[in-house]
Amino acid sequence: MTIYVFIDASNVWNAIKSVKKFIEYKTLKDYFRKKFNAGKVEIFYYDAYPKAGTRDYDLDGKHRFFTYLKKGLGFTVRKKELKRISVIGESGESIVEKGNMDVEITIDAMHNIQKYNVAIFFSGDADFLALVNYLKNAGKKVYIFSSKGNISHELKTGGDGYYELKDINEFWGKDLKHREK
Repeated sequence: MTIYVFIDASNVWNAIKSVKKFIEYKTLKDYFRKKFNAGKVEIFYYDAYPKAGTRDYDLDGKHRFFTYLKKGLGFTVRKKELKRISVIGESGESIVEKGNMDVEITIDAMHNIQKYNVAIFFSGDADFLALVNYLKNAGKKVYIFSSKGNISHELKTGGDGYYELKDINEFWGKDLKHREK
């Protein structure tokens, strides 16, 4: 059996903040091999990152993390720069940042559909329900990993199973520390 895992970093970040620990990504492949008796596990990681110069901290650590996932752990990493959108409101102009990766996740799930038996989504976005239903109708098992407060009811009940990220002790590693100012 082959499993493809699709991780929406923004959804996972909400769980990380809640648990106050980082996910140990190096343990994921072994966890899924054991949990689902899988011979092969492929993991895709999706994240948007801030444009250089828009933060008062260095972004090199973020890019080193992407390299670690790709070269160190063999993940497929899909990343893009956050879009900065100017919004003019009653109190003047402000900048909104958007980095939605739903289309990229959907393309990868569809492009690779013949390569896996089980799809696992680390997301809580109800927009994925159509993809989940499509995959199930194509004979795939689909499981959702997310966390309370970040999971839509539709997605939680739409797959073949739901797993609460916060309850999976094997995922959690070192403590989350706030960036020093």
